[in-house]
Amino acid sequence: MKKIALKAVAMAVLATSLTGCIGQMGTSQMVTKANLSAVDNRYGRAGLFVLLSPVYGIAAAADLFIFNSIEFWTGKNPITGKSPAVADMPVDAIFKINSKLDKSMTTVPLASVQNSNIEAATFRQLDDSTLEMNVSYQNGETARLRGEKAGDNVNFYLDGEFITTVSIAELNQYADVQA
Repeated sequence: MKKIALKAVAMAVLATSLTGCIGQMGTSQMVTKANLSAVDNRYGRAGLFVLLSPVYGIAAAADLFIFNSIEFWTGKNPITGKSPAVADMPVDAIFKINSKLDKSMTTVPLASVQNSNIEAATFRQLDDSTLEMNVSYQNGETARLRGEKAGDNVNFYLDGEFITTVSIAELNQYADVQA
């Protein structure tokens, strides 16, 4: 009888912990953020990653078997405090694509930031509802991206030409995901 009870408990624990396979990985995010905050160059970060590899392993295991399971059953991740649970989100909410963007704006024109031809970028606030970014390229060309708040939306213009409108709620949601 004792063996059957032990097997039942083991299977129940295993079944509930395996529900946490998908989740926000909040503990792993914290370790990664600490690594990125500690050193300000790629070689130092890579070295710190190697040194912290046991910590990353423990954090991932804790996420996988404990915190993501809690997120699955409660709908909220106990580490990040964010909800809904990843398992409850529609795929288009996870892979957010702004359908209002012009098709030419959906691909990145630069192979990487290091290989870009951008010389400098500056930001300035024109008034309470307008923010402007000026980009200077190495070949002498310039571009101006301007965001203008209009009620509950922000209208974006590139070199004076309208690109898209994004709601402030969408921008806040994007900022929360990036944090």
